[in-house]
Amino acid sequence: MNNLDSLNIDAVRSAVQERQTTAFAFAEAHYARIQDRDGEIGAFLTLCRDRALAQADRIDRMAAEGQPLPPLAGVPVAIKDVMSTSGVRTTAGSKMLDKYIPPYDCTAVERLERAGAVVLGKTNCDEFAMGSSNENSAFYPVRNPHDLTRVPGGSSGGSAAAVAADMAVAALGSDTGGSIRQPASFCGVVGLMPTYGRVSRYGLIAFASSLDHIGPLTKTVKDAATLLQVIAGRDPMDSTSAAVPVPDYLAELDRPIRGVRIGVAQEYFGEGLNDEVRQSVESAIDTLKNLGCEIIPISLPHTPYAIPTYYLIATAEASSNLARYDGVRYSLRARGVKTLSEMYRRSRDEGFGAEVKRRIILGTYALSAGYYDAYYLKAQKVRTLLTRNFDEAFRKVDAIATPTSPTAAFRLGERSDDPLAMYLADVYTVTADLAGIPGISIPCGETKDKLPIGLQILGKHFDESTVLRVAHAYEQA
Repeated sequence: MNNLDSLNIDAVRSAVQERQTTAFAFAEAHYARIQDRDGEIGAFLTLCRDRALAQADRIDRMAAEGQPLPPLAGVPVAIKDVMSTSGVRTTAGSKMLDKYIPPYDCTAVERLERAGAVVLGKTNCDEFAMGSSNENSAFYPVRNPHDLTRVPGGSSGGSAAAVAADMAVAALGSDTGGSIRQPASFCGVVGLMPTYGRVSRYGLIAFASSLDHIGPLTKTVKDAATLLQVIAGRDPMDSTSAAVPVPDYLAELDRPIRGVRIGVAQEYFGEGLNDEVRQSVESAIDTLKNLGCEIIPISLPHTPYAIPTYYLIATAEASSNLARYDGVRYSLRARGVKTLSEMYRRSRDEGFGAEVKRRIILGTYALSAGYYDAYYLKAQKVRTLLTRNFDEAFRKVDAIATPTSPTAAFRLGERSDDPLAMYLADVYTVTADLAGIPGISIPCGETKDKLPIGLQILGKHFDESTVLRVAHAYEQA
């Protein structure tokens, strides 16, 4: 079991089903890989070996009895540490929740385990999912497996790095402004953000509730489709999860893409786009054209306003959501305090890192009396305009192709002192979160320094099938 690098979901499941090996052996092999590699990468915060091996045992007993195995039987997966896991420490990458052990499972995690997945552990992330580089973790940064001097992207950097370094076959991440797709691009893996409401957010530690999505990071597009099939669908525990039928993504995957109309927006190819990234993405679009897609120039005119709009809405929602961490219940409580107000103040000061504080202050300001109309309300109006831009574009095209990120992975520490440069890393991803549409990042080349480059495919609301089909056809080509 030394060769973990070519493992995908089908290979694991069929090896266990046909009893060529066991789910237990797969789990142990991945723990050995974590032991070997994670000291230098830092992808994991907590491992849950007992839980994983108990699940692997269950799957092996089913295989031994000749029972039909569920779709993810024996597949070793990693979970971003912003999703609740019953009995397993869940920190959201923050000192505030350093000792928090949830009493329940996130719906997405529960559905994965019901489908036979073996949860290896919880992956490192930017604190409360706030960041584009995974340097904002309160514990330690994650390093990019392709080059340990560079960031893996954020905030789901631990999940992307775990899959890229073959420490897990697949992982779950969360995407609020690009946090699945941008690390997928930087680490050379597949990252899928479903439509808002397609996957339940129950048990996801909230950053910005109208923007947060849970989605898969995998080695192949087919694996992303398999994971989405398992976690998608209405959940009575989440009022924002949509009662929209979930299609058979795998059945749709191999349908030909000849005649599919692909939009290319000029706004995504302007200044700030690295030349090597531009060439790779343009070459990928040419490949889609050669596969029979019709390439159609489009315009998304409000795109330049996406970053300021996102950083007003996301910070306003964060300021509201993070008010619950007050030192009273399950979060860190400052010691030696004499009054209630001092306990609130000191607990929040000691528990939150600099980036989280920055965003809470920004959001509180945007929501404050006298500024609400000028900032938050105006941002919500621009969000509507951005959504309309996409609605209009999708009357002419079936999907939109863009770069995932304007650059490949940058060096650790390179943007730490410049929050604006860091925020601009998400310039091509935040638009989809604001509009609530699905998007995927797939590898489409490398820079001369051998750093991965990502192609992003965006689709209509609840049309993940087309996004996956186009991505799969490109990947196969």
